[in-house]
Amino acid sequence: MTSLAEKVQQELIQAIENDELVLPTLPEVALKVREAAEDPNVGIADLAKVIGNDAALTARIIKVVNSPLLRTSKEITDLQMAVGRLGINYTANLATGLAMEQMFQATSDVVDKKMREVWNKSTEIAGICHVLCKHYTRLLPDQATLAGLVSQIGILPILTYAEDHSELLADSISLNHVIEAIHPIIGDKILRTWDFPEPIACIPSQFLNFQRNSAKADYVDIVQVAMLQSYLGTEHPYTKLDWSTIPAFAKLGLDPNVDMKEDEDLSDAMEAAMSMLQ
Repeated sequence: MTSLAEKVQQELIQAIENDELVLPTLPEVALKVREAAEDPNVGIADLAKVIGNDAALTARIIKVVNSPLLRTSKEITDLQMAVGRLGINYTANLATGLAMEQMFQATSDVVDKKMREVWNKSTEIAGICHVLCKHYTRLLPDQATLAGLVSQIGILPILTYAEDHSELLADSISLNHVIEAIHPIIGDKILRTWDFPEPIACIPSQFLNFQRNSAKADYVDIVQVAMLQSYLGTEHPYTKLDWSTIPAFAKLGLDPNVDMKEDEDLSDAMEAAMSMLQ
């Protein structure tokens, strides 16, 4: 690791330990949606009213419900019908995940480009998570999708820090070292600050632990396999690992040598899942 990366890493870790690192806050609409969904008396009309205050999010939810992955024979054009079709929990998780895109924006072009890359990768992973969850587990696809979207959330404060420190921004090798080393720790901290449930909150720090072996398949396993599958066909170092030694594949009942994109049905489903998030 370069001396600059080491210095920045120490500074950031110290800031985390002293609670001095400015963590991103969830967009207001996501907070209101989650608050509404946690009310045991909330109805479909109530949740639709909260989401309806954000025109962009309303349009995204309607787009999702009409996507090839979820659509029925009748097109849905009304937000209340869309919430009714998806259900309250599914809608809340989806709205939270989609609203997060607002956070991946920066004032400098370099950082903005990097944030776009991170968000695009997160949506790709989330789309694969949705399909893996539906086809290989009994877990909830909306939770799996959200898990994929938040897996790299810890990168955000590092890029915000880089925006204020030109020497780090100018040295992409050091920046990547810092991101790889620290984003898992920061990610967990952000999700716990946001009061995410533990099965999701632990994902940033756990999904890159390829020897992790929980008692049964969980959202970490789904994100881990989805992330690895997303790099197939590239020169990424993860493609050089021996995937047969990674317990997550066995727990999902998935052959580590199989490229999901080669299965026409799975490939179509993944494309549909990714496009509904973009």
